[in-house]
Amino acid sequence: MTISAGAETSRQGPRELLKDPDFRRLLFTRFAASWGDGVFRAGLAGAVLFNPERGANPLAIAGGFAALLLPYSVVGPFAGALLDRWDRRRVLIFANLLRGLAIVAASAAVGLGFGGLGLFSLALAAEGISRFIGSGLSASLPHVVRAESVVTANAFATTLGSVVAVIGGGCAIGLRALFGGDDVGSAETTAFAVVGTLVSAFIARGFARGVLGPSVVDEPTNPVLAVARGLADGARHAWRAPSVTAGFLALFAHRASFGVSLLVTVLLMRNYFTDHGLFRAGLPGLGQMAALAGTGLLLAGLLTARLIRRFGRLRAVLGSLLLAAIAQSALGLPMVLPLALLASFVITGAGQVLKLCVDSSIQLDVADEARGRVFALYDTLFNITQVAAVSLAALVVPDDGRAPGLLIAATACYLVGGAGYALARRRAIR
Repeated sequence: MTISAGAETSRQGPRELLKDPDFRRLLFTRFAASWGDGVFRAGLAGAVLFNPERGANPLAIAGGFAALLLPYSVVGPFAGALLDRWDRRRVLIFANLLRGLAIVAASAAVGLGFGGLGLFSLALAAEGISRFIGSGLSASLPHVVRAESVVTANAFATTLGSVVAVIGGGCAIGLRALFGGDDVGSAETTAFAVVGTLVSAFIARGFARGVLGPSVVDEPTNPVLAVARGLADGARHAWRAPSVTAGFLALFAHRASFGVSLLVTVLLMRNYFTDHGLFRAGLPGLGQMAALAGTGLLLAGLLTARLIRRFGRLRAVLGSLLLAAIAQSALGLPMVLPLALLASFVITGAGQVLKLCVDSSIQLDVADEARGRVFALYDTLFNITQVAAVSLAALVVPDDGRAPGLLIAATACYLVGGAGYALARRRAIR
């Protein structure tokens, strides 16, 4: 059954939530998986983008995004159907172990000098399983906290998980300095991510069977039919919750704008920016940017539940979109290294507030038996949006990343997304 919107007003804090052993276990499962994600992504980025033995232009970078995200976007809805059919405890255990195998394979490919479709396919397998795990963790959360605590618990778990992923990325940069930046050193760095997946699987074993749901299965007995209808089911349940469909529109805008910014930033760091005092270009600069982004994520996690209680989800979402638009134009557009780093802090923090608002809409307003499919649809649509934005931007962005027109377009996208969100929420009010 769905949970009433009035449940959002809870003032229960993280200290009280951490007293629950099942919540702690789910939190640590997420932390271990997130740390591995951060190590893997940063290790792979260093191997492909900042490896002296390899080269990368805008189209190659966009191709990497497409190879990582688009294929999972095809299977995501089917993964959602499985999350609403299988015991989520078993999903978390076996998916983590399978991800570990994919990480080892991708690391071996890096070490052997493989690139192109072969390497991206292995990275795709690892990333696809990671998103499957993330959807399972999100769908499981309402089973380990009370209904009135879902917003606070989600903000706490998701935000700290993102911060832990940033820490994992920082560890990868340190490991790369230790092992070296060539193919072999990059492979050794990337392989360290398997530690996170193994620890995550071990922690998930501590849950009792069935405790993470699903508590109700509204699936046909034929598993093929159940999997095949995942996309349609997720879309139907999302449409029945106007707050969710409105949130999807807002996140479309954010993911498109963020994708453009990410491509421009990587190119600026790689080919245009130079060291500026304490600020660094290249891979160390991306590490500094990730650290500031992690700070923004942490601040958003601390503030989101309070913002929702004080202003409501409507104003919290619109405010975050407006703040991101201002940061994109005022801080990103000058294309100066210190301002670009500050922009990453503001935009990532605002985007996290937006994401947590939409997460809470799904967790509060979508029935448990469909929640996994909606989260998987969520991932699918936004991956497609980000890849499309990056691919279009790659066609016009210069190799050094200096493209003011793209950042202006990204700013406008935030504003259009805010207007779309407000109009879609009117359906909820009616």
